[in-house]
Amino acid sequence: MSIKLHNPVGIAPPFSCYSHGASASGDARWLYISGQVGVTTDGIVPDDPEKQIELAWDNLLAVLADAEMTVNDLVKVDGFITRPELVPFYRKERERRFSGHAAATTMVIVAGLAEPNLLVEIQAVAAR
Repeated sequence: MSIKLHNPVGIAPPFSCYSHGASASGDARWLYISGQVGVTTDGIVPDDPEKQIELAWDNLLAVLADAEMTVNDLVKVDGFITRPELVPFYRKERERRFSGHAAATTMVIVAGLAEPNLLVEIQAVAAR
């Protein structure tokens, strides 16, 4: 099984470290990761938005690891943030976590999440 990234010549290149599309070939085991938020293992949601983004990525990668997968197995990642000023930090953290991988991604600024203190949520699909 391999993941092929798609960035066609006929459209503008991605704005940062992601691909316009990603496909998985062959027999694959799929993992759908529920939205991960910026919460510590003891249930604390930090006030610091950058810490929440780091924790959301930590939690997403923990689910990947539990499924014996890595960031290189990510096919699609959807990020939801509640403040426009978080866009640069979210992108920077995504690029750091991707370590050169460039899955298909979407980032949306939303009015709110399930709890008012949550500022970020990240869901993903992986295949191996």
